[in-house]
Amino acid sequence: MTTPLPTGGRRPRLRRGPIAVTTAVLTSLAALAACSGPPKDSGVAGGEVKLSASTPPARGQIDSFTWAVYAEPPTLDYTLAFDYPQNTILSNVCESLMRWTPGLTLEPGLARKASNPDPTTWVYDLRAGVRFHDGKVMNADDVVYSLDRQRDPDNAAAWAQNFQNVDSVRKTGPLQVTVKLKKPDSQFPQYMATAAGVVASKSGVQAAGKDYGTTGGLACTGPYELGTWSKGQSIELDRFDGYWGTRAKSEKVVFKVLTDPSARTNAMLSGDVDGGYLIPTESYGRLRDSGIGTLFFGEGLSTVNVNITDMKGPLGDLRVRKALSLALDRSGFVKAGLGGAGTVTSSLTTRAAWAGASEPTLKVAFDTLPPTTQDLAKARALIKEAGATGKTLTVATSSIGQDVSLLATAVQAAGTQIGLKINLKTIAPNAFTALFTDPAAREGIDMFPLTYYDSITDPLDLLTNFRTGAYLNFAGYSDKEYDSLVEQATAVYPHDQRLKIEAELQKKAAEQLLWIPVAEWPTAVFLNKRITGAPTTIAYMYYPWAADVGAAEAGATQ
Repeated sequence: MTTPLPTGGRRPRLRRGPIAVTTAVLTSLAALAACSGPPKDSGVAGGEVKLSASTPPARGQIDSFTWAVYAEPPTLDYTLAFDYPQNTILSNVCESLMRWTPGLTLEPGLARKASNPDPTTWVYDLRAGVRFHDGKVMNADDVVYSLDRQRDPDNAAAWAQNFQNVDSVRKTGPLQVTVKLKKPDSQFPQYMATAAGVVASKSGVQAAGKDYGTTGGLACTGPYELGTWSKGQSIELDRFDGYWGTRAKSEKVVFKVLTDPSARTNAMLSGDVDGGYLIPTESYGRLRDSGIGTLFFGEGLSTVNVNITDMKGPLGDLRVRKALSLALDRSGFVKAGLGGAGTVTSSLTTRAAWAGASEPTLKVAFDTLPPTTQDLAKARALIKEAGATGKTLTVATSSIGQDVSLLATAVQAAGTQIGLKINLKTIAPNAFTALFTDPAAREGIDMFPLTYYDSITDPLDLLTNFRTGAYLNFAGYSDKEYDSLVEQATAVYPHDQRLKIEAELQKKAAEQLLWIPVAEWPTAVFLNKRITGAPTTIAYMYYPWAADVGAAEAGATQ
């Protein structure tokens, strides 16, 4: 889900709109970009970004490949896998009952079949003979134990809200588990393809105790098992030759922790790492034109937003939130912050998440959204009307990448132009994840940049975040009517019927500006000429993508 920095028919391309180069915000962004030193042509040229369904399939086996990640996971416990670094690695080690494919559809995973005999019952028939990394064979007891860990309040599981409607998880056969729901839940079966549906060995997790996820093995079933973890430097995965599925093409994967965006880019250019996801936007041009590999773009199901974390102060007034939205130079940010690889939006959800929706449903979801064009005069009037002139707000920023730092700068510039005082609070990349898990880390912060990725192909994945008490509802928004609509949509299994309700939710969330939407952002992946096979879509978060990576040339084993 979420960064958090976090899908139907695919869009063949994204188009970049004209850029207003005369605005004060873009001047501020350009100045900051110049100070950070990316090359003059750092973005994507040509006026459009073509989305690739995949990279070319591997043509041979390799001994190993290296991959860049922007932060070290604090843990690889599947119950806390709620951010990019954790899931990018964990998706290759731990598997779920269902599987998200590179095409962002559902297929069987560790469960060979999922059936729904009545609206409140889901039956999972498991694959036979699946071995955990310690050699034990998976059975129904392991599944019950793994799902119950997500439901245990003592675990503070990041996925707990996805189990709120679960009444019981029971073994109903040696290789069968039955989940009884308190009421119909259209989202639950979809989340069984994410980290929420991971199955780990009961005995393995119990043996690790409180150290599970930080030392030793992960007691899972994936094509790779956890190897050497050099804290602060790298995490190695070793091929699991007892894997039940297709054998991985590389014997080893080394994830190198490179918190500095320039260091990640230079490592790719030098060959120190073979590739990576979440490419620094300021490096698109350098990598594209380097001649040592290919920069691909794929469906990301991601929107870039400004997360409102505190509505007890000035942001509690809707007029202040509207003013900031009107003052933002979204086009300037897309060019400078996303390297031109994005589209301006006032929608919290991506268009792709609404695949299959009828035209009337799409009209409700998108045609009444707030404007994306900058209107400083109207914004200043709203600030004055709210009595907020001169008020101070704090925005978190980080050197994770220019998508984060330049959006924070854009918010600061927007606020300054309309009479607010915006302070920036810099947070280290490794600590940025704490904003999503630790209320103490958000103390004194009013807003922070948030790139939200959908974990399932359903708009409700994002829209449920504004329900009372939801995991990412950091500002504590509460509206009984909104909660009721979430409940209604959750209970409806037919796709278009559910989307009609979700369109009303989108409209209501947009009117309240609970997050300020900025842009849609595709997934970027860079591969040097030595390797190929990685998916281009956001599926890498829950699909064992590294197993598909191999030699770009037949017969290569380097």
